[in-house]
Amino acid sequence: MAEFQWPVRVYYEDTDSGGVVYYANYLRFMERARTEWLRALGFEQDNLIRDEGILFAVRSASLEYLRPARFNDQLLVGVHLVERRRASLSFEQVVSRAQEQALPLCTGSIRSTGGFARDARSSHACWTSTSSCHRMLASSMS
Repeated sequence: MAEFQWPVRVYYEDTDSGGVVYYANYLRFMERARTEWLRALGFEQDNLIRDEGILFAVRSASLEYLRPARFNDQLLVGVHLVERRRASLSFEQVVSRAQEQALPLCTGSIRSTGGFARDARSSHACWTSTSSCHRMLASSMS
């Protein structure tokens, strides 16, 4: 699948006292972009939980902070699915200013695990070959 991009505006609440985006907020921007990526594929997370009992949880995140984003910047957050496994998805994400996409501000590798919401252990895979999630994601990646 081609990279998905989601626009984000930096608000005052996203910054520290110096007007620079607080480091943890990049994770929030990336989470929003992955949610919108799923929505663009036809998946609403509340419907997946309610109808299929499927939820996603970030298992690992690794970020590199390269340049600061500042108050009122217009950003683009890229989502690229790099691996789809039976029970997880791995993403590469890039945050850049909309007008300077060649100069990333932050890059991240995110691994998200899918599980059944009704199973507190979250050890069951939602990506079985009969799963509507799995089929739709597989077709979107070809």
